[in-house]
Amino acid sequence: ENLDVKRDVFKRLGEVCRPDAILGTNTSSFFVKDVTEVTPHPERVIGLHYFFHPAMNRLVEVIGHDATTPEVFEAAWAAQEACGKTPIKSADAPGFVVNRYFVPWINESVRLLDEGVANIATIEWAAKKCFGVGMGPYQLMNVTGVPISLHAATTLGEQMGSFYAPASGLAAQVAAKQDWDLDGDIDESKFQAVSDRLLGVAFYVAAKLVEEGVGTVEDTDIGARVGLRWPRGPFQLINRTGLERAGILAEKAVKEHGLDLPSMLKGGAESHIPISLVDYEESEQRATVKFNRPDAMNALNVRAGMQLMSALERARISGREGVVLQGTGKAFVAGADVKFFVNNLEKDNFDSIHAFAAAGHECYRSLNGKRQPSIARVHGLCLGGGAELAIACDWIVASPKAMFGFPETGIGIIPGLGGTQRLRLRTGLPLAKWMVYTGQLLDAETAKSIGLVDEVVPFAQLDSTCKDMFDRERSFEDSMPSTCPVAHLQPLWDAFDTYSIQQILDGEADSIKDSGVQKAIHKIKSKSRHALLAAEQQMNNGASKGLDIGLSDELDSLKGVFLHEDALEGMKALLEGRKPEFGATN
Repeated sequence: ENLDVKRDVFKRLGEVCRPDAILGTNTSSFFVKDVTEVTPHPERVIGLHYFFHPAMNRLVEVIGHDATTPEVFEAAWAAQEACGKTPIKSADAPGFVVNRYFVPWINESVRLLDEGVANIATIEWAAKKCFGVGMGPYQLMNVTGVPISLHAATTLGEQMGSFYAPASGLAAQVAAKQDWDLDGDIDESKFQAVSDRLLGVAFYVAAKLVEEGVGTVEDTDIGARVGLRWPRGPFQLINRTGLERAGILAEKAVKEHGLDLPSMLKGGAESHIPISLVDYEESEQRATVKFNRPDAMNALNVRAGMQLMSALERARISGREGVVLQGTGKAFVAGADVKFFVNNLEKDNFDSIHAFAAAGHECYRSLNGKRQPSIARVHGLCLGGGAELAIACDWIVASPKAMFGFPETGIGIIPGLGGTQRLRLRTGLPLAKWMVYTGQLLDAETAKSIGLVDEVVPFAQLDSTCKDMFDRERSFEDSMPSTCPVAHLQPLWDAFDTYSIQQILDGEADSIKDSGVQKAIHKIKSKSRHALLAAEQQMNNGASKGLDIGLSDELDSLKGVFLHEDALEGMKALLEGRKPEFGATN
């Protein structure tokens, strides 16, 4: 990057662009304020740091400066979400959030080589094993360009001191105009020495940047998981290592540079660093509950579920007129955490699964028909437990990029958080069966046409539409549509109103030569027979007994579903990326 060139470009842009235009600079090395000084409207300049490769990497740092107005920041943030990026917030500071700790992590690997701690092959191996990454620091430098690493470390060193300055070997390698030679013997006895140093550097810098207010704990970890593809962010690694030991490693890593340990690594009474998976915000009129696991498509696990319940309780006592639930990244909520189910089934611990589901039922029951209306603001994937969360709300407002589906029967289970009961209240029983049996994904407009979604609006109008929904009259009757809402789906309605799962699987269902029905039957035959029959039983029972009894029966049925062999096989197949092999009988 060349600051003089960039300033000249922005000076000319400021002269020829409309005065209300927002100018964004994609920089990784310069302060955003250094670019704004030459523009007539510095308050309308924002930093947008995209990550390599920007066509595939979803992370973008949104960087305001002292003069940036809230409206400009919010518009820039919304633009990233609208195009499927995962934005995180950074102060206008050296390295912003991610490069602040990633560049020192790279640089420390060269220092280890300079000091003779280990050779390149050993450092690569230890880094990959310790951090769970596919490429070590030297391969990453080769891929992105060794001079880029030197440039980034030089810039940080000039701004922040010797600890951040480039290792001598890095400068020498650039001078030689060579990539790193990754070949060599691996000395496994050096693993601890290498991993301790790399962890200590990441721990120190991550804690320091949060202490300085550059970014949050959550955004720092999201940056690592989404932008760098680390399985765990620095603070998750700190908690896994243990706060006391993490502090020791960080202190050793920076001791010779005379740096003080950040206070959050000193521990004290704390045993770990809290990490929020569900954010809670309040405005004058509404409370917002935001799922913040974009790298995991906001999947629900035990900790996220507990934080969701806590956030909803805060909303109830806040006095706000309503609560909006929304996701971050490319999903609203893409279901429950399948790993949690698999781990507990393999440990013969269904009780934990039942406790999770029971808590989910209690949480979802608290959403509909209460004093404060609840609105699901859906952008991106809304699947499984996430779709069940949405239909538990009073209203669903979706962007055109929203997608809805109940894929559970394809992995050997049923929608167990109210999906077999609440869906029919919106779509009617036949279309609810069609969605649950087939796992059919619906786009936002189709979902609206069958009553699953209340409004579909452009992304820019999601928030204002949610606000308007608070004034709508709500219906709490336990009733469901009795006629098909759209003519072209009438054959599907008739088929699922007429034939049982057993008849469909036995080939007795008449497709009446309708392609939609034929496709649905074909999809059903790839699902778990046991899960299909269980879903059918719960949906029929709920339709005859009512919502409250149906919800209780659904919860009670989960033991028989999850302990069947199809459940473990289906969910393991999903995690392993293969087609499940379900049993032929129930």
